[in-house]
Amino acid sequence: MRIAVTAQGVDLDSAMDPRFGRCRSFIIVDPESDKSEAFSNESVTASGGAGTQSAQFLANQGVDAVVTGNIGPNASRALEAAGIKVYTMAGGTVRDALQAYRAGKISTVTGATVDSHHGMGRR
Repeated sequence: MRIAVTAQGVDLDSAMDPRFGRCRSFIIVDPESDKSEAFSNESVTASGGAGTQSAQFLANQGVDAVVTGNIGPNASRALEAAGIKVYTMAGGTVRDALQAYRAGKISTVTGATVDSHHGMGRR
């Protein structure tokens, strides 16, 4: 199993990024071995489609689940189509997110938690 956490940095002690499609990076972890890899999010500056592009990137990486702060409708649909479960958490570090996941303290969400273009600062 591989879990991606949206992050503002590149290690397990980095703060979670509350945005999915426009997060600074994804930290992908094997929760059994704690082996992790950090990837810059190439979609962070996309003019559109950042959530869908980010979802495709995670699918290509073989991710089974993602922990993030919020998820928009297009990203939600793309992750669902790829069979990737979405968990939300309201902050903390990547390490905190992994501990909460392991302990079963966060649950999956189905559907969007924010409107389209939320990560761009629009309301």
